[in-house]
Amino acid sequence: MKKNILGKTGIEASAVIFGGIVTTGETPEDCARYVAYAVDKGVNYFDVAPSYGNAQEMLSPALAPYRKDAYLACKSTVRNSAIKYELYNSLKVLKTDYFDVYQLHGLSSQEDIDAVFSKNGAMEVLIRAKEDGYIRNIGISAHSEDIAIQALAYYDFATVLFPINWALNIDKGFGDRLINICKYQNKGILAIKTLAHRLWADENENRRFPKSWCKTIYDNDALAKAAIKYTLAKGAHAIVPPGNFEQFSYIVEHIDEFIDNPLNDGDMKILNGELENVRGHHIF
Repeated sequence: MKKNILGKTGIEASAVIFGGIVTTGETPEDCARYVAYAVDKGVNYFDVAPSYGNAQEMLSPALAPYRKDAYLACKSTVRNSAIKYELYNSLKVLKTDYFDVYQLHGLSSQEDIDAVFSKNGAMEVLIRAKEDGYIRNIGISAHSEDIAIQALAYYDFATVLFPINWALNIDKGFGDRLINICKYQNKGILAIKTLAHRLWADENENRRFPKSWCKTIYDNDALAKAAIKYTLAKGAHAIVPPGNFEQFSYIVEHIDEFIDNPLNDGDMKILNGELENVRGHHIF
């Protein structure tokens, strides 16, 4: 699998990232199979969080045989100094001495910014942990473009995990300002929501992948390919697929093809045509 350098981190990450939600609620045998498959296909970057149910506990033994050759990222939604307890517990559960990337997870409000950068806030802990070698790089994840941009003004975060979604971007330009800043400042750009389609129509709609909180693209191969190529064209260094093995493996199997055959007019025609079915039902 093709790899990209994540900004200034020096990390040469696979173009597809293994999201820890894939292991949430799965059997140990399936988790081991998923991770072994990923490694065999060239995936070398794994991302997990304590907020993903039992993902840490399930990923830990499955990843253990490959840890020395893999990059491991984790994240936390804790905004104050108590983040140190979650950080150290994650290190313990995942049986690792350090995280290659540790992220402030899900920044979404002014209150989040005020808290993490205040005295006794989460950033004080993470900066100290980085100095002590428990963290190699500090990053953020966010769904709010304005809040992410504000966070980057306070600290030189190494990576940004953010939705780069075809429908939101074509229709609203969502993410463009942040992407341009990340490119200019040479930050690692990690894309989520690549295969997001729309919000669920109602509670009775068939939910093929119950871990997903929105409808993902899974029954239209041409649309899925165009959506993935769109995310790559916007500048994503790596894609984090939805939290189910079927869609993770789909992107893994095709990623090099998408990179070698980038977004074209035909793909854009498909995306623009489908946009009419999604407008008004965006995930954000």
